[in-house]
Amino acid sequence: MRSRTKPTTGEKPASPRKAAIAKLVPAPKADGDDDAEDKQRGGGVQSLGRAFSILEEVARHREGIGLAELSKLVGLHNSTTFHLAKTLVSLGYLRQEKDNKRYRIGRPLFALAASALDEIEMVSVATPVLEELSRQTGESGHFAVRMGDAVVVIARTSGPGAFQLTDRVGVVRPAHCTALGKIILASLRPEQLKRFIDRVELKPSTPRSISDVGALMREIAEVQRTGVAFDDGEFNPEVRCVAVPVTDFTGQVIGALGISGPIWRLSNQALHAGAQVVQAAADRLSVEFGAKDRAQKAFTQKA
Repeated sequence: MRSRTKPTTGEKPASPRKAAIAKLVPAPKADGDDDAEDKQRGGGVQSLGRAFSILEEVARHREGIGLAELSKLVGLHNSTTFHLAKTLVSLGYLRQEKDNKRYRIGRPLFALAASALDEIEMVSVATPVLEELSRQTGESGHFAVRMGDAVVVIARTSGPGAFQLTDRVGVVRPAHCTALGKIILASLRPEQLKRFIDRVELKPSTPRSISDVGALMREIAEVQRTGVAFDDGEFNPEVRCVAVPVTDFTGQVIGALGISGPIWRLSNQALHAGAQVVQAAADRLSVEFGAKDRAQKAFTQKA
């Protein structure tokens, strides 16, 4: 979009993204309403481009933005901006504060973003973090998400050491006797956890498995307090695991990240030491998913 006036001193050049939008959205005329031009050109695509430019500009202003400033930044007439913003407010994608009339992003946009973060994208984002985690610890790395009353491993990597675990991607594990599963259980709301306890039989996988409801509730409370879960031969008598939560931009726990290794190599001392490395990896992955705070805060708030 070529400006009809000379740029002021110190004006920043348009970003590639804004330039792309500018090709779709012609510059507004000096007089007359932009809506008239939209109607003349059958401006459905043009209006769509303008609506997205408004959404993007509002998203950049977390403190909110007024109509006049918004119109100036997107290069549209005040009335055009008002009508487009009004439509976006009616759809819920924008919200307008009653006291100062400033626009902010609406909740449906966050829901759309969360839906877009499907398992395929999660795997592509998680795999590099897991690879680095395996290099650092020498153990197998796992990223799991909830699947009903169990957890499913959707990404895994092997460490450089000998005798690596052979669990495949897609394997389903019980929640009550795995470190990954305990993280997921600890993230549930109280009513969700109660329903889980009421309907799930706590079948032991090994003699060390938790099969008592009271013991499991105490274990989950500890996980909520510390943000770390352990599996000391509870699912496989020859394997120890440690896991921590991964959160997204909403602060919700979306999965669990952990490492596993044979008990003769991954002692309890090594397991607790490895928890710090796993936590650092989970923090990095949470940032990739849009989180700003450490994942453990989600558990602290619940507790």
